[in-house]
Amino acid sequence: MVDNLLEQADEWGPEKIVIVHDTRTGMRGVLVIDNSARGIGKGGTRMSPTLTVGEVARLARTMTWKWAAVDLFHGGAKAGLLGDPAGADKERVLRAFARALRNEVPSEYLFGLDMGLAERDAAVLADELGDLGASTGLPRALGGVPYDRLGVTGFGVAEAADAALQRAGDSLAGKRVAIQGFGAVGAAAAKRFEGLGARIVAVATARGTVHDPDGLDLERLLDLRDELRDDCVLAYPEAQRRLDVLEAPADVLVPAAREDTVSDAVARATEARYVIEGANLPTSPSSRAILHERGVVVVPDFIANAGGIVAAAHSTDARNSPFVVDPDDVFAMISEKLRANTVAVLDAAERDGALPHEAALRLATERVREAMELRGRLPRAADAASPTERVEVAVR
Repeated sequence: MVDNLLEQADEWGPEKIVIVHDTRTGMRGVLVIDNSARGIGKGGTRMSPTLTVGEVARLARTMTWKWAAVDLFHGGAKAGLLGDPAGADKERVLRAFARALRNEVPSEYLFGLDMGLAERDAAVLADELGDLGASTGLPRALGGVPYDRLGVTGFGVAEAADAALQRAGDSLAGKRVAIQGFGAVGAAAAKRFEGLGARIVAVATARGTVHDPDGLDLERLLDLRDELRDDCVLAYPEAQRRLDVLEAPADVLVPAAREDTVSDAVARATEARYVIEGANLPTSPSSRAILHERGVVVVPDFIANAGGIVAAAHSTDARNSPFVVDPDDVFAMISEKLRANTVAVLDAAERDGALPHEAALRLATERVREAMELRGRLPRAADAASPTERVEVAVR
């Protein structure tokens, strides 16, 4: 596991991989700091029964590009816990995780929210370290910016979609939208899409898809989600649950669940003319190439779903302040930055004959490379052949 990651290290990172294990609680977790040239590591903390070190490393790299693309000064990092986020021992495991990373948090990394963790969990992590500044995503009652409750990431996804359509001389008014994933991101995106005039025609949770070509009653679906969580889709008749959300007839497809969900087959079959990546890494190079060949516009993940990190940046800025961040300021910056970035990336892709992911990556890597050069971190030619020497692996 570690050997493979050592072989995959490149000129960008990762700089440090810390694997932690607590025998009393059974806690097993990992922190990956990918690149800190533009600031200390920041990226969400997830909990999953199938978590792997490689998964966290991939996501940490995405955070490096996401922070650079949105031009905010943090480095890419990610942390994760192997376990059931609904387990009875969750708080003990979280506290053990925080203690095990006390050397890195908050000097090199700040906890945040990702799949499997909520505001209360952020509060537990910060409390264990005796520092409310050790985590973003804290509840409002602790002075934090509760970005999952506010729905900032999903809001930004819809803003990016609207910018992409407006750039093409179109609008979201009346457009059919299918959303894979109805958690904090998908639900908030659905609300903002509807506010911008779109029709939500299909929504999927881990329990299945609900589909209505005339448009779902979003208010009802959101109420069911509050009551039943992922089972909300099961409240609909069987006839409405036969279609896979990725195959639903729609103008805009929003993969907002997990990574690697848009396969080559989906890329060939989808009717959508726009794919807006609400999740991290939902497409592959091959599926993106297929979509591009078919004329489907793809707004990359680290452009479209950067709303959460804009909110996290506000939260980080205010972590030692007694004043509460105004959510209106957060939403205004998300709209401004994500709309501008979406247009800039799509313009660059069209100008250079490149895929949007390639254009977005070029923008991000240029910024990271400049920071690395200024700090004397670019590899010498002699070092480039020995990437393993640029990675620190600590096992505690």
